[in-house]
Amino acid sequence: MARVLFINAGSEGHINPTLGVVQELVRRGEEVVYLTAEPFRHRVEATGAKVLTYDADKFFKAFLAGGRSPWGRVGGLLRAADVVIPSVLEQTQTRGEQFDYIIHDAMFGSGRLLAQILGLPAINSCTSFVVQPSSFHEMQDRLSRTFPAEENERAKQEYEEIIRNVEAKYHVRVGSPYEVFFNPAPLTIVYTSRDFQPDGERFDDSYKFVGPSIATRSQGEFDFSHVDTSNLIYISLGTVFNRAIEFYKLCIDAFANTKYTVILSVGSQTQITELGDIPENFIVRHYVPQLEVLRHAKLFITHGGMNSTSEGLYYGVPLVVLPQSADQPMIAQRVAALGAGINLARENLTAATLRESAERVLGDPTFKTACDRIGESFRAAGGYRRAVDEIFAYKHSLGIMK
Repeated sequence: MARVLFINAGSEGHINPTLGVVQELVRRGEEVVYLTAEPFRHRVEATGAKVLTYDADKFFKAFLAGGRSPWGRVGGLLRAADVVIPSVLEQTQTRGEQFDYIIHDAMFGSGRLLAQILGLPAINSCTSFVVQPSSFHEMQDRLSRTFPAEENERAKQEYEEIIRNVEAKYHVRVGSPYEVFFNPAPLTIVYTSRDFQPDGERFDDSYKFVGPSIATRSQGEFDFSHVDTSNLIYISLGTVFNRAIEFYKLCIDAFANTKYTVILSVGSQTQITELGDIPENFIVRHYVPQLEVLRHAKLFITHGGMNSTSEGLYYGVPLVVLPQSADQPMIAQRVAALGAGINLARENLTAATLRESAERVLGDPTFKTACDRIGESFRAAGGYRRAVDEIFAYKHSLGIMK
């Protein structure tokens, strides 16, 4: 049995894809120690892993301290490393814990540095699209131009100072901004298919496109016995930026008293009473078991997070995507480019436009055909079992035979 240190951020989009992998690692005899934020403890412990936590409030305060510019964000990841690294070392080295290899999240900047500090072979866990260095540098330059020159220069100088401090303190090589942001490693597990990944054919065999890690997870129960699923629309903005009362009211205006049954998930930050009268064809909940709902849905109106998008496409559900932030615009563009749905802007959206877009997708079978094709590429990629096969092949190639 080998011991694995798994380093991950504290968000649904980064945690959920790894749960099936961790559960399979444990089932095959690995001992997994998983670092994440406290709210995810029980979810990770359910896989059989031991959980360590870091101070998420301090992490985000450090990350945001550099400002919103591209240089500020990269510097923020290094600032946050100074929260995570001491926490890991205190909870492992002071207790004499030893590991055989490390798996770290692609966008959680401490993982690659910890691999150097602990002298461990590293595997990268990528829960979104892979970004190549050239694309990252182009994006960095483009976004920098939207900020005042003096702000960029100040953030860049702060970033260079942080590099010197981190390298001196931990005796590591920080490397380029791309390395800070995306944590490249000799093996990268990517939770999508090569077909769905933009320019997927350009990535070499060190990138293992295993598809979405769709694993059974406890999401509560949902009674479909009295739900008409023949024209079922599911609407959700995910688990982070989901306080959107005006958008939810717009959805009600768009589909009230139509032939559609609408399941609307509003998250914990929205009081359902704030939405006013709920039409009879609507089912509004704070949270629903998404995988179960998607097995019945005919259309998914989503924010375009990688998890939600992948789960919808896995079950062949066409999408209307309203991206908000982070990688969501890129994902929405990919969905539209492959004909699996429509990319809409939230700004100036009307109920009529939303309804017309939904009816267009529902009425054109080519959208469903494209979704089925992508879903098949996801299933053929192998999922969490294939991910663990690749992890074992890599560790054995290094002589780790436990």
